[in-house]
Amino acid sequence: MPTPFGRIIPLALIAAVSTAGCQRVSDKTARPMSMSAMIPAGADYTAADVAFMQGMIAHHAQALAMTAMAPTHGASPNVRLLCQRITNTQNDEIATMRTWLQDRHQTVPDSKDTHPMMMPGMLTPAQMQQLDQAKDTTFDRLFLTFMIQHHNGALAMVHDLFAMPRAGQASEMFRYASDVDADQRAEIGRMQQMLNTTQRSSAK
Repeated sequence: MPTPFGRIIPLALIAAVSTAGCQRVSDKTARPMSMSAMIPAGADYTAADVAFMQGMIAHHAQALAMTAMAPTHGASPNVRLLCQRITNTQNDEIATMRTWLQDRHQTVPDSKDTHPMMMPGMLTPAQMQQLDQAKDTTFDRLFLTFMIQHHNGALAMVHDLFAMPRAGQASEMFRYASDVDADQRAEIGRMQQMLNTTQRSSAK
């Protein structure tokens, strides 16, 4: 079944589908992580579906770490409101993904892990440190820039999921991945507008 999202972005979501291992960026501080996915006969989901849910939990967890900085780093009211929305949405989605994995007796990653698996778009430790050191308008600019990068990574993960044979085809999985794609695209548009406004203000 073809993906509804057009051209597939060729970023690897899964290093080894047989073990649902998630590929990492070249970050020496990140530790390898491989989660076995035992797929029962006749299941309407695949190892790629499991790996997507596991990887997206780690992806969302980093977004929550980023939004948590807003109140203490002088973020503008608009950025703080955006952060609250992202926090609420992604906490709800993490709960959904955990339940999906638990219902299928699959390994659930620890969303509090300080050394998570690195998925497309996720910030490196150096970028997280850079964001943590920023204040006020500099924080706003970096946050928006990095969160756009982060959201684009989620879009790549959705595209990669639909590129895998039989992946993302069960109705629940298809609906969830499609919602992630739509929501992240909408937020990227809003953040780009906010970033453009911030940059124009800084140039004056």
